[in-house]
Amino acid sequence: MSMEKNTIIRTMSATLLVAGACLLMESCQSGRSAPAIGPSEALFDNFSYKGMDVFYENNPLSDDSSFFNPILPGWYSDPSICTNGEGDYYMATSTFTYFPGVPLFHSRDLVNWRQVGHILNRPSQLVNMEGQHVSGGIFAPAISYNPYNKTYYMVTTNVGAGNFYVKTQDPCGEWSDPIPLPEVGGIDPSFFFDDDGKAYIVNNDDAPDFKPEYSGHRTIRVQEFDWKNDRTVGPRKILVNKGVHPEDKPIWIEGPHLYKINGYYYLMDAEGGTGPQHSEVIFRSQSPFGPFKAWDKNPILTQRHLNPDRPNPITCAGHADLIQTVEGDWWAVFLACRPLNNQFENLGRETFLMPVRWSRDGFPYITECNELVPMILKRDGVKRDSVVTFGNFTEMEEFDNPALGMQWMTLRTPATELYSLTEHAGFLTLKCSETSAKEKKTPAFVCRRMQHHCFESVTRMLFNPADDSEKAGVLLFKDEIHQYFFSVGQNGGGRVVRLEQIGKEADLEVAFDEVPASQKEFYLKVVSTGMLFEFYYSLDGGEKWITLSKGVDAKFLSTAEAGGFTGTTIGLYAVKK
Repeated sequence: MSMEKNTIIRTMSATLLVAGACLLMESCQSGRSAPAIGPSEALFDNFSYKGMDVFYENNPLSDDSSFFNPILPGWYSDPSICTNGEGDYYMATSTFTYFPGVPLFHSRDLVNWRQVGHILNRPSQLVNMEGQHVSGGIFAPAISYNPYNKTYYMVTTNVGAGNFYVKTQDPCGEWSDPIPLPEVGGIDPSFFFDDDGKAYIVNNDDAPDFKPEYSGHRTIRVQEFDWKNDRTVGPRKILVNKGVHPEDKPIWIEGPHLYKINGYYYLMDAEGGTGPQHSEVIFRSQSPFGPFKAWDKNPILTQRHLNPDRPNPITCAGHADLIQTVEGDWWAVFLACRPLNNQFENLGRETFLMPVRWSRDGFPYITECNELVPMILKRDGVKRDSVVTFGNFTEMEEFDNPALGMQWMTLRTPATELYSLTEHAGFLTLKCSETSAKEKKTPAFVCRRMQHHCFESVTRMLFNPADDSEKAGVLLFKDEIHQYFFSVGQNGGGRVVRLEQIGKEADLEVAFDEVPASQKEFYLKVVSTGMLFEFYYSLDGGEKWITLSKGVDAKFLSTAEAGGFTGTTIGLYAVKK
C-alpha cells in the first residue's frame, strides 16, 4: 500500500500495537485548527481503524516464517493470481459496484503482500455502474501473464456491460480501456496462455441450448483466443455440463481456470454456489478442448461437511486459483468466510492461502477428508515483514494528501464532485448530496472495508448543518437497504446526534441525543464486538466519550441477513434529504 498516501501502522507485535493505538488516539485528540465550514459540507480531519480480533491476540505468530489466514482479511473475494516467472506475483479480487475497481496486490514470496493500485481506476473502464445493485458490477476478475508478448491480462464480467478484458505490460501502471468480448457469454471468464503460443478463454455459461434442467444448471465452455489480434477465433465448446456428478444436479459450476502441468490440461472450477455448500473441483484432459475427466476424489477444497459447531469455523471455501512458485512448490488462493459462532459475519468472503499437494495419480488438492482450513501457516524460507496485510493492525488516515489511500472506495463512480482533499487542506470535505446511499447512484460516501470482527474506528468531524435535511457522519453499509447511519444533524433548530437503521421501508431511529446548538466539532467512535456494534461521541476532543447506543445488532449488515456478494464497508457520509 502506498505509504505516501496515508499513514499506516501495521504490526504483529503487541507492544507496537499498543504504541500505535496511543499514537492514533493522540492524533485524534489533538485535531487541527478549525477552518471555516462552508454551506452544506462536512469536514473530516482523520479516520482511524484498529483491528482487535481475539484470535490474533490469543494466538501470536511463533516465528518469522508464520502468517495468518486470511492473508487479505475483509471483503476481498474471488482471488486470482499470476506470476511472470521471475518471482513477481500479482493478485486481484472482485469489487462489484465500488470504485476504483479490482485492487491489485504484489508479492515476491506469497506471504508479504502490498497493494500497488487498482486495475480499473478510470470511469471509462467501469461503464453502466449507476443503476446496478451494489452486488452487481465487476465479478470474478482473472489475472494472467502471457510470456510471448510480456503482457498482463485481466478479464472479467461487468454485469451491466458484459465480459471484457484489459491489458498492460506494467501492472503497477495504467491498464488499457476495456476490450469487449460480446461472443463470450455468461460470467467468470479466464485466460489460459499455452506453452505452444496459443491461448484460450474458459467461462461459466448457460445450460446447453439455453434450456436449464434445474435452477443452477450451468456449463463451462472454451474458445480459442488470438492474442495477437485481440479476438476470439473458432467455435465455442462445452467442457463441463452441470458439474462433477451430473446425476446429482450440481449447481453453479463457475470460476474456471485452465492450466497445463506435466503435459496434462487441468480444468479447475468452483461448484455448489457461494454459500456453505461451496467447493472446488478438478478435471483433467490431454487437450484444452477435452474431453475432461473429473477426479474421483473431488472436491479438492471444501469445508461443507464439517461439524458446524467447531471452534473458529471457516466456511464457504472455494473459487480458487493455483500458482507455482519459482522454487517449484504449488499454492492456492481461494475465498472463504469466518462466521462468528457459525452464525454470521460482516466481513464478506475473504482471501485465503494454502499449499497444494499432489495425489499419486497426478491431481492437485488443497484439503482432503476432514482437514480444516488453517488460520496459521508458515512458508519455510520466507520472512514475514513488519508491515503486513493480515492479523490485527492499526491504520490512521490523516487526509493530508491530494489523493485518497488505496483502501478507500466510493460507489459506482469516482464521486470527485462530492468530495475534496484540497478545498480545506488536511481535511476530507464531503458535500451534502441529495443522492442517498439507498439509491443505485453515487452518494457522498467515502469508505473502506471492515476487516475484523472486532474493531474500533474514530473520526473527528466539523459540521454545521444548515437545516433539518442535512446530516453527516459515519455510515456502515452492506447494501442499499441494510445500513447504520451514525450522524450529526439538526432538529427544529437544535443539534442532534443520531443513530438510524436504514432499511427497505421507513428508516428506524435507534437512538438520539440533543447537543448544544452551537456545537460544530464532533468525535464519532464505532466499536464492533463482532455480534454487536457500539456508538459513542465526544464534544470535548475525545476526553470524554458519551454512549449513544450499545448492543446494536450487527447481523442486520451481514450476508446471512442481507444476501449479496460483498462484505460491509464503513466510511464517511454526508446527505441532504
